[in-house]
Amino acid sequence: MRVPVAVVMRSRPRSSARLKLTLSYAGFLLLAGVVLLAVVWLYMVRYAPQVISTPEGTLAHSVRLRFAPAVAAALAFLLGFGLVGGWFLAGRMLAPLTRIADAARMAANGSLSHRIRLEGRSDEFGELADVFDTMLERLESHVAEQQRFAANASHELRTPLAISQALLEVARDDVTAGRAELIERLRVVNARAIDLTEALLLLSRADRGSFARESVDLSLVTEEAAETLLPLAEQRGITLEVTGEKAQVLGSAALLLRMVTNLVQNAIVHNVPVGGVVRVHTRRQYGVCVVWVENTGPVLAPALLPTLTEPFQRGTTRIRGDGHAGVGLGLAIVASIVRAHSGALDLTARPAGGLLVTVRLPGAPRKP
Repeated sequence: MRVPVAVVMRSRPRSSARLKLTLSYAGFLLLAGVVLLAVVWLYMVRYAPQVISTPEGTLAHSVRLRFAPAVAAALAFLLGFGLVGGWFLAGRMLAPLTRIADAARMAANGSLSHRIRLEGRSDEFGELADVFDTMLERLESHVAEQQRFAANASHELRTPLAISQALLEVARDDVTAGRAELIERLRVVNARAIDLTEALLLLSRADRGSFARESVDLSLVTEEAAETLLPLAEQRGITLEVTGEKAQVLGSAALLLRMVTNLVQNAIVHNVPVGGVVRVHTRRQYGVCVVWVENTGPVLAPALLPTLTEPFQRGTTRIRGDGHAGVGLGLAIVASIVRAHSGALDLTARPAGGLLVTVRLPGAPRKP
């Protein structure tokens, strides 16, 4: 039996930081007053008998007697002034922390839309508030993305299951239906559900970054991916060109192979009907390994490019009616694998049509 984990929030402390700072300010001011008055007292003990002197010494003695109450009054004033001033200054200094704590409390309760927006401060508190706002913005974006992904994944998984149920109900009600045709249609639907599930698992694995890293040559990876997809390219009349140089990176060979395979398959499937070209090139430059995949195809609107890496997002130019339509996770998996390898992914629409995809990954250190 699993015990649910609850978020434990500390109650407000009995001794607040403002009170501690107030006591610290007052104590420091009081200590400074004691030191100052001690110096004055030592001065009077050392030099007052010589400056203020009478044959009996009564005047110097009376000065010392009047000095003690004055010292007590001065110290009492310093203590009161230190407490009041310290309380005010501590409140002013800790006001940003109060706003940050309120924002954190709202975030803990599930509200991620609140922002601190601390203006007019360029100190450590302002930097902390800016960092906290950035964190909240990323958390809100991540949670929204996960919710959208979960909804889309549920919808995509429900579709093949609903189709399978409909086919089985038809077969149950119509005993004359062809068994071979039913089995084939169920096989196709089940294969799509399996592909979708595997893609979701791969996407989750890449997002977590839970994989062993080894030295991988991207040029060999692109050659392997091209060799695997060459029959598909020939079937569609696509010319597949692979060039480049050795590009060594640290990462997962399986994930990097899937990344390049998805890019090349996407370039083949979303191409012109006749005489299409797919070019794959690798290189290493200034410590960065680059893989770019370029293809001919229909002209893409610039507004469509940011949506291509989102899960289950299919533009009108991406829909295919054949067996290689995919499950809408191809470029989403690519983007996730690139992020997991601390790389960058750029999508550029070619003016003549088609897409240029550039992947930049940190190169592995060269061996001496």
